[in-house]
This record gives sequence, C-alpha cells and structure tokens, in this order.
Amino acid sequence: MFLLQITVVLLIAVGASAVLVLTVRREADREAANRSLAVAESFAHAPGIEAALKSADPASVLQERTLEAAKRADVDFIVIVDREGIRLTSSTPSLIGKRTTQDMAPLLAGRTARDKTTGTLGPQIRAFVPVKDAHGGVIGAVGAGITIGSVSGTVDRQLPVLLGGAAGAVALTTGGAALVSRRLSRQTHGLGPAEITRMFEHHDAVLHAVREGILIIDGGGRILLANDEARRLLGLPPDAEGRHVRELGLAPQTAELLASNREATDEMHLSGGRVLAVNQRHIDKHGGPPGNVVTFRDSTELQALSGRAEEAGRRLKLLYDATVGIGTTLDVTRTAEELAEVAVPQFADHVTVDLAEPVLRGEEAVGTQKVLRRTATAGIRLGHPLLPTGTPIKFSATGPRLRGVGTGRAVIEPDLHQAVEWQTQDVRRAEQVLAYGIHSLISAPLSARGSFLGVANFWRSGNSETFRDDDLALAEELCARAAVSIDNARRYTREHDMAVTLQRSLLPSSLPAQNALDVAYRYLPAQKNVGGDWFDVIPLPGTRVALVVGDVVGHGMHAAITMGRLRAAVHTFSALDLQPGEVLAHLDELVDVLDRSEETAESAGAIAGATCLYAIYDPVDRRCTMARAGHPPPAIVYPDGTVEFLELPAGPPLGVGGLPFETAEVVVPEGSRLVLYTDGLIENRGRDIDEGLDKLARTLGLAGEDPERMCEAVLDAMPPAHATDDIALLVARTRSLPSDRVSRWDVPSDPSAVGPLRTAVANKLAEWDLEETSFVTELILSELITNAIRYASGPIRVRLLLDRQLTCEVSDGSSTSPHLSYATATDEGGRGLFLVAQMADRWGTRYTPEGKVIWSEQPLPEGYAAGAG
Repeated sequence: MFLLQITVVLLIAVGASAVLVLTVRREADREAANRSLAVAESFAHAPGIEAALKSADPASVLQERTLEAAKRADVDFIVIVDREGIRLTSSTPSLIGKRTTQDMAPLLAGRTARDKTTGTLGPQIRAFVPVKDAHGGVIGAVGAGITIGSVSGTVDRQLPVLLGGAAGAVALTTGGAALVSRRLSRQTHGLGPAEITRMFEHHDAVLHAVREGILIIDGGGRILLANDEARRLLGLPPDAEGRHVRELGLAPQTAELLASNREATDEMHLSGGRVLAVNQRHIDKHGGPPGNVVTFRDSTELQALSGRAEEAGRRLKLLYDATVGIGTTLDVTRTAEELAEVAVPQFADHVTVDLAEPVLRGEEAVGTQKVLRRTATAGIRLGHPLLPTGTPIKFSATGPRLRGVGTGRAVIEPDLHQAVEWQTQDVRRAEQVLAYGIHSLISAPLSARGSFLGVANFWRSGNSETFRDDDLALAEELCARAAVSIDNARRYTREHDMAVTLQRSLLPSSLPAQNALDVAYRYLPAQKNVGGDWFDVIPLPGTRVALVVGDVVGHGMHAAITMGRLRAAVHTFSALDLQPGEVLAHLDELVDVLDRSEETAESAGAIAGATCLYAIYDPVDRRCTMARAGHPPPAIVYPDGTVEFLELPAGPPLGVGGLPFETAEVVVPEGSRLVLYTDGLIENRGRDIDEGLDKLARTLGLAGEDPERMCEAVLDAMPPAHATDDIALLVARTRSLPSDRVSRWDVPSDPSAVGPLRTAVANKLAEWDLEETSFVTELILSELITNAIRYASGPIRVRLLLDRQLTCEVSDGSSTSPHLSYATATDEGGRGLFLVAQMADRWGTRYTPEGKVIWSEQPLPEGYAAGAG
C-alpha cells in the first residue's frame, strides 16, 4: 500500500507538473491571445486611423506608429492591411506591399479573427480587428501578435522552477505519504473518485479563466460556479450557485444569452449602470461536461473613452470637410452655400447664412449691419419654415444673432421654446419654426480681418440632441474658416468688378462711322481673372479701315491697364498710316520697353508679352493687308458659306523682339465676313486649339450673313460654361466702293499738265454734284501735283474717292515726305502745304512699296446725300 501510495504520489507529482506546465503554457497562450486582441482593437479604434488609411500614402503615416506601438504594448508585431489584405505596415519593412496570409472574409464581414498560424516570423498567436469608417464600412484591418517562441520562452524560464517544486513536493510527500493516506481516508469521509474528479474539473476551469468575472453554467442553464467578480458585476445573490440563470433577476439581454447556450464574443451588455463585455464558450468541446464558461469584463470606462474619441473624430472630420469643401470658388454666394452644405447633417439639421448687402456686392461692410440678406439655406428635408434665400433679414438688437455679433462669439439658444427675445423678433414665424420641430439654435458671426460679413445660424430639430456649450467652439471654428473664404471671395469680386469696369472703359464704347465694313463685336470678360483682350476699328485715309484684335498676357488690373496703353499706341501708329507689319514692329518695341520698366520697378505683375492681329481693308480694290504677332489666324467666310482660316506668317508675340513681322495680302470678295478673335474663344482645358478651330469653322458656316447674328451664334456654341480667359470677337462684312465713285489720272512730269488735270477734276466733281467743292479741290490738287513734279520722281498719279468725305490722293515714286512750313513775308514759296492744311479737314502721307501717297480729305456739303452721283 505504501509503495502504491508512493507510486500514486509520483504519478500525481508528475501529472501535476505536467498539468502545471500545460497550464502555464495555456495561460501564456491565452494571455498572448488576449494581449494581441486588445492591442489590435486599441489600434483599430485609435483616432486618426481612418484618415490615415484614406490618405494618399498610408504606409508613410502608419509605419513608425505601428513599430512604436508594438514596442510599447510588448507584442512582437503590429501589421495594418487594406481591404485586399495588402500589408501597409510591417515589422519587416520588405513585406510592406505584399499580401498577408490572413483570411480577409470574416474581417470584411466586420468580425474579429484570432488564430494560431505560421507567419513570416514563425509560429505565432495573432488577432485581426477590422477598421471601419464613419458609415460602418470596413476599410482595412489591424493585426497584432506574439510569436510562439516568445510564449515558449516564458514557459521555459518557469520550467526549472516548476520541476524543482515538483521534486521538492515528491520528496516531502514521500515521507508523509503514509500519514497522508491514513488522514486522507479519514477526512474524505469516503468520497468517491467521481465526486473528486468533478471537483477537480471545476477548479481547473476556474484556474484557466482570466482575471474577470467567471460563471460556469451547466447544460440546463444552472450556475455551477461564480467567482467574486461575477457576483459583483452581475449583482448575484449569495445563493446563485445551483439556481437557473432566469431566476437571478439579471438583465433580459444577459439572461437570454446565458440561457441560450450559444457562443458570444465581446457582446456589450448593460448591468447595474455598467457596460460589460461578455464572452461565452462551450466547455464540452474539450471533453468536459455539458455547459458553458462565461467571462465578464467591465468596459464602462473604455466605452466612455471610445465615445469621446468618436465624437472628437466626428468633429475633426467636420473641420476637415470644411477645409476642403469651403472656398472652392471665388464666389461669395457659392462659398456661403458650401458652409451650409458642409454643416448639414454632420453638425446641424438646418443651416442659414445671412450676409451683409455690401459683402454681396464685393464691398466692405462698415460697422455692424442690422439688415442682412439670406444668402444660403440647407436642410435635411425640404419645406422648412425658415426664410428662403434672397429675403432681407432684420434682426433685433437684443436678439441672439446680433448679440453674438456684438461680442464676436457664437451664441446658443438650447431651447427655442424658452427664447423670448428670439420669438419676439417675428412672432408668427417663430410659431411656425417651433411647430415644425426646430428646437435649438447656435448663431455665430462671420468676421474676417476685422470686418463683419454676416451671420451663420445652425438649427436642430426633431429627435436631434440640443446644442450644448461645447458645440459653440466647433461652430465658431467653422464660421472662422468660412469667413476667410467669404472675405477672399468678396475682395476678389471687388477687384474683378474694378478690372472689368476699367477694361470696358478702355475698350471702344461705339464703333466709328465708315462705309467699308459692316462690323459687329462681342467682348466677354473671364469669370475669374479679367485679362487684357481688346479690339478696335480705326478708319484710315482713302476709305480704308483697320481692324485690330489683341491679347495681353496676364490677368487683372495690370493687364487691363497695359491693354489700354497698347490700344492707345495702336491708334497713334495707325495715324502714321503704316503697314501692318510696321505697326506690329513699333508695338513690339513698346511692349519690350514696358517689360523693362516693370522689371526695374520690381513689379509683381510684370508683363510677359502680348499677341496682336492687325488688318487693313481697302474697299476700292477689296484688298486686305494683314500681319499677326503670335495671334490665332483670322477666318474668312466667303459669300457661299465656305470658311477658311488664312495662313498668315506667324510672327512672335509682342515683347519677344528680334524678328520682323511679315505682311500678307488677300483679295476679299464683296460680302465676305472677316472674323477676328482672341484665343479665349477656341482654347480651354477641355479641348485643344485644333478642336476649337474646327468647331468655330462649323459654327461660322451655319451662322448666316449678318455679323450680329454670327457673333451670337459663335458665343452660343463656343465658350465653355466657366470661361477662364477673356473673349474678344470681331466680325466684319466687306463692302466695296463703287467704281463710279473712284477716278484716276496719270500725270506727266510736266507743269503744263496741271491745267488739263484741274479741268478733268472739275468735270468729275460736277458729275458728282460737288461743284461747290471744285475751287478748293483744284487748289489742293494743284499744290500737291506741283510739289510732286518739282521734287519727286517716278510716275505721278491722282485719285479722287467719294465716300463719307472727298479724298484727293497724289502718289509718286519718291519716299521723301514733305513737311509743312511757315513761309515769311519775303519768301516766294513754301506756302503750298500750308494752304492744303488750311483748306482740307486733314492731310497726310503714307508710304507704299512704290513710293508714297499724299492725301487730303474734305467734308461733303451739308445735306449732300451719301451715294449720290
């Protein structure tokens, strides 16, 4: 018997040691699993993890954080994966971007996954927790784990102690085995093996439980064991053991779970004001008796912290949405609408924004405006009784909204039913608002750079929580960000309007009278930055007309001012009657001088150049002479509707310098339409220039013959919805001067030829019913022809043109220009050009490839019908 007892003692010692080793190992495994799960859950719900996963480069944001967190949490690794299972972080950087071995199906379904597996670091215990966004969608997962080697190390360190203890136990028990055997028999009162085994199993279950509330329930729903923590958390009576779970007065949700025999993982239950995380597992899976082991963990504080973290996350998301969603345009009204749209429904059920009238006009509001205009409204549903947009809003000086304006801080009315001052502003409207269910208000002023802009009102209705004091800071932050954007839009509107006004004042307000062309024009400023586009129609001597279209590089006031300078310069150079290429050459020099002067002044708006197209149309021979400097080619629409873009020599933009500008000529049939435009018509971000030219050609071909209708058709078809560049369009239908209004004579280089020519001119004037101009005309021609015979060379020709005025032209082959001089009383000559200047309205000289032309213009008699003859 003694040897048997020794044998039993040895077996018990060995068994106890083995059980203890297994227990320690299992305890270490369980502790590792719990620690992995806790770390993964904490990291998955950490503030900022959602934003980081949605960022452009999550790995750069999260890698260092995961390494530091793994070190502090005493786990071997923390890994973050996306929805596809691709690693975004890893303790082994070379694995970033590779797929993990974890099955993503349960994670994408929103469930936690825990397992033992063999990973890149070897056998390991790990847990994966899904990361959800604000809408409950899974956007990734966080995994944490401990390798089996780490767990085994713990057990190995404890093993010598365990074995030493077992050896000591054997030594001690061997000596007392005889005594124990006799005493055990006496003290067990004959207790059988089955009862001792059951007791051992109960204590074994308690031994393997974590330090939480523990219940062991049999298959019939009766409590077999409850530790002190379970009694405290559930409020169990002293005689709970042996009673059915439904008899203990537990919360219905908890009682239902304990009686259902189903497994549960981290279910949240309320008990006595606490939030409990409940886990239930079957114990008969491992050969034990039917029943369940249930653990309870007090998560009240964790839930409170999680709630506050979620609230902070929602507020941060709202501020982020405000940052990226408010101020996307430089339009005051649209910016106010964006503020309302961002705040609904994340912060309020309804939002109204009221701005001062000067702010809407781009002006600065002076002082506190008591009359505002409703600029934007937004709500979770339509049909609310709040005043609509466009309505003038007058606030009481004692009301909450203007009270907030006076202090510069947001004002809260948590219960509008008790807000007497608010209700007295408009009793009837207040009754409608309250009847609709709106119950709470925050009114926050919109101010930026010391200037009052308006008021934003946030309303909550229905079952929404009333505003609290901690909502004031968020409302003020929202309004502060929106106010800066509104003020930027206001300042832009003011500067844009000033630039448009300046530019329109510098453009022609009306077209000059002339008979060579039927002209229509359109000018559209850019919606954002006004540029330097311009056009002009300039009558020239000899019934000719100059057409000009230009575009200054740049935008804003500086571009508009430079455009005015260039337009004035074009008029000056046109008065010199230069060829188009020469006009552009002079403009090129002027732009270069302007550029250098701006650089000297260190101006922030230095001009980089300009483009220009200059064309001269002569209705006598229907010849159009053109030159361009970096400008799109003009289009010509022939009488039959055919459209052609003229292939003019493409000179460099003005201001580049160093290259000449070539002049080209084309004969234009009468009734053709010349179309000049700036690049804003054909270019935009959605299409290239070739597509724009093709579309313009198709539109012109179908637009008819009337220049006005052509302008309308082109602008209806061509410009984008939001023009980013100015558009100048000039359409001119050509006419020709009838041949019966043109007379030409060749004059021999002989003074005796003057007399016969004067007679021929007098006859032609009589034919035109202009006898009363005959004396002056003969005198002018006599002086001009005599000068040409005396001082010039080459063939001399005389031309008379009858249009809106009578034009006399004398051409010769000399390039020497005559000069007006004042003869003294003793001079015998020198009075010819002086007489011409006195008799004619104006006179001048223009140069031709063959020489020069001296011309003079005389007014027609009053009442003379244009076209007579």
